[in-house]
Amino acid sequence: TRALAEEKYATPTPIQIQTIPVVMSRRDVIGIAQTGTGKTAAFAVPILHHLFTNKRRPARKTCRVLVLSPTRELSGQILDSFRAYGRHVGASAALAIGGVSMGAQVRAVQNGVDVLVATPGRLLDLVTSNALRLGEIEVLVLDEAD
Repeated sequence: TRALAEEKYATPTPIQIQTIPVVMSRRDVIGIAQTGTGKTAAFAVPILHHLFTNKRRPARKTCRVLVLSPTRELSGQILDSFRAYGRHVGASAALAIGGVSMGAQVRAVQNGVDVLVATPGRLLDLVTSNALRLGEIEVLVLDEAD
């Protein structure tokens, strides 16, 4: 709540009103809304609530939440949102994108990470190199699946 106030969120948007209760109840959601309507917060806020209320350390080379995004730019924006909304939650978050060295990304998941935001190609690189195991995922988000 404090981080949302710090981000100047006062009133939820229609997509947030419709999806947050569904995500909180751990049901699948397909959300469609225009750019700038708060879709990222619609999934990130309830996911961070889940991580906060179900605290446990992720196993080595795993993530609890995987967010797949089609581009490096969008992935970076999503990671920034998770970090902003979750700054008082204590959840770890990492980025796995192509076009940059994989070394830092391998190190980021080495001890496990709560939230991993990744592009499909780099996710495949991490999995095939045995740097990441997908068997512990609690929440999967496909952002911009169209």
